Amino acid sequence: MPQYFLTIPHDTAEEPTMESMQEMDPVELEAMMAAVDRFNSALQDSGAFVHAGGLHPPSTAVTVDATGAETKRVPGPFVEATEYVGGFWVIKAVDEEAAITWAEQASAALQSRIEVRALQDNPE
Repeated sequence: MPQYFLTIPHDTAEEPTMESMQEMDPVELEAMMAAVDRFNSALQDSGAFVHAGGLHPPSTAVTVDATGAETKRVPGPFVEATEYVGGFWVIKAVDEEAAITWAEQASAALQSRIEVRALQDNPE
């Protein structure tokens, strides 16, 4: 069954983290977390769940380049962008339409946009 990468975009200027989420209205935060828990449970109950996680902001990244004579380690992301992937799910779905239906539910739970992309098949 095909796998899909559902990503949660964040604004680079804000760099939200679990710590900064504590500054949200507690009632709104609790409602969002409950909605995400329901979404995650639905994914797991359906057998669609593969993996999920949240990412630290790009300012914490280190970009490694070992393509030349010397390996370089550069603090920061490899690309400058106004938005970045803040979290993700990898799911199994029968087709893109089913993956988009899951993304619609994730978007409603998080009150955020969700990008859907298929993972490439392994080479034979």
